[in-house]
Amino acid sequence: MEQYIVKGGNPLVGEVEIGGAKNAALGILAASVMTSEPVTIENLPDVRDTAVLIQAMESIGTKITRIDRHTVMVNASNIDSMTIDDGYIKKIRASYYMLGSLLGRFGTAQVALPGGCNIGSRPIDQHLKGFRALGAKVEVSRGMISAQTDALVGNHIYMDVVTVGATINVMLAATLAVGKTIIENAAKEPHVVDVANFLNSMGANIKGAGTDVIRIKGVERLHGTTYSIIPDQIEAGTFMFAAAITKGDVMIRNVIPKHLESISAKLIEIGCEIEEFDDCLRVVAPRRLSNTQVKTLPYPGFPTDMQPQIATTLALSEGISIVTESIFENRFKYVGELLRMGANIKVEGNTAIIEGVDGFTGAMISAPDLRAGAALVLAALVADGFTTIDDIKYIERGYEDFPEKMRQLGACIEKVETDRDIQKFKLKVG
Repeated sequence: MEQYIVKGGNPLVGEVEIGGAKNAALGILAASVMTSEPVTIENLPDVRDTAVLIQAMESIGTKITRIDRHTVMVNASNIDSMTIDDGYIKKIRASYYMLGSLLGRFGTAQVALPGGCNIGSRPIDQHLKGFRALGAKVEVSRGMISAQTDALVGNHIYMDVVTVGATINVMLAATLAVGKTIIENAAKEPHVVDVANFLNSMGANIKGAGTDVIRIKGVERLHGTTYSIIPDQIEAGTFMFAAAITKGDVMIRNVIPKHLESISAKLIEIGCEIEEFDDCLRVVAPRRLSNTQVKTLPYPGFPTDMQPQIATTLALSEGISIVTESIFENRFKYVGELLRMGANIKVEGNTAIIEGVDGFTGAMISAPDLRAGAALVLAALVADGFTTIDDIKYIERGYEDFPEKMRQLGACIEKVETDRDIQKFKLKVG
């Protein structure tokens, strides 16, 4: 079984390059099947989630050519099935975007109910509500979502809750609908904007992405394009906290600083120094950090995907901090692992009360989901002694070359498969 083994104690110093945004990539890959012309996608992150979605797309007849590690050409001119096999869908949540793209282009789609990380209730009712408002007949039966229509027609859709997935999915379908669609209470996340920009580069007419009202004027067809995905806000934020927790000094390259404002603000508040440049950030943590309160909120608020990383950092900060999770109700599963390392955290409902401790000790721990797994790696970087982290498949769903990038900054981390590998690592690093 693949694991990470980490010897803690090294401050991270140096430069790291951030890859393309996983969450944008998944929506953009799905959208690429909405034209019969070739589409080239650049800055595509080479992570498990994108690989699984590419497999799912290939399973219905899409031809995908990998030009280099981060560039693919998608040719969806010979799609021969509208059904995405549930073997793929169970691995990642965002395969449900194929529902919106296939429904938009062909008027029919059948996709298995989605999987992904188990971080709480993630209903798809707003997706189905949106498709129905556009005139599709939608049924959920035997683990499959089926949607079909003679013609999608634009409509006024109000999202009951702010939801990134439903905003993107309904936007995909509405792009080729007849007439105008207005999505109110839309999600404003950077990856929603990126998917809209990608669709516009294919000839769509979408305005207002990045605000809470998106206006879409349906077009008859979309054409091919070449498009580069935005940098990953969450990967960048994870390395920002890695610099903070290790008292390091890291230049984080290929970022959009505006996307990171809520993260930067909290790091400055707890004692970090941050320098902003056009497409990079420098994070310096010269001393022990202080406590704060944080509540996760939809963008531009503090991201739920950064909650485990800030909580782990605050577990070593001075004083008592409070972290409130307002997006998902099951996102504190990593706390039990931190307690094994010596953290002092008490979870009450959707709130974690964190009393900072002087240090962590190495332990055998498991990643319960993607972002929590990354946070546990941060904990291991500062723990006294050795830490082994199981279930790293979750981490690799969303982080490309994670141990390699950490090593470039001076971390003592290795991906291992056997007890012998672990012993070799321990002998090597002493």
